[in-house]
Amino acid sequence: MNSKKIGHKALSFVEHIGLFTIALLTVIAMGIEVWVVIKNATVTLADLLLLFIYLEVFAMVSLYLKSGRLPVRMPLYIAVVALARYIILDMKNLDTERMLGLSGAILIIAIAILVIRFGHVKFPYGNSDRNS
Repeated sequence: MNSKKIGHKALSFVEHIGLFTIALLTVIAMGIEVWVVIKNATVTLADLLLLFIYLEVFAMVSLYLKSGRLPVRMPLYIAVVALARYIILDMKNLDTERMLGLSGAILIIAIAILVIRFGHVKFPYGNSDRNS
């Protein structure tokens, strides 16, 4: 076996261990959040958004393991939800400039998602770009 194949297999193994670790910790975090909701006997929008973020991370790991590719849009979706969650949780303490900055960040990310999507539709990679 040549050294390139050994190196590729070693890196692939480390990559899979890292992805498995992320998936496992995401499942644990989801379980903890569900336990907190059950313990408090109340579900808030912040709880749901946090669970949605965990679900997106888990879906991103699953998609990467399935296809071997990570669509750039997935982390952008997670960022939008995380910023929205931050705004919802801290709305009372946000001043006008910070609120405008966060809203602008969400708008910029949303535009980036649209540009990336348009690029994938207008200039597809071919058969390797069907699921992104």
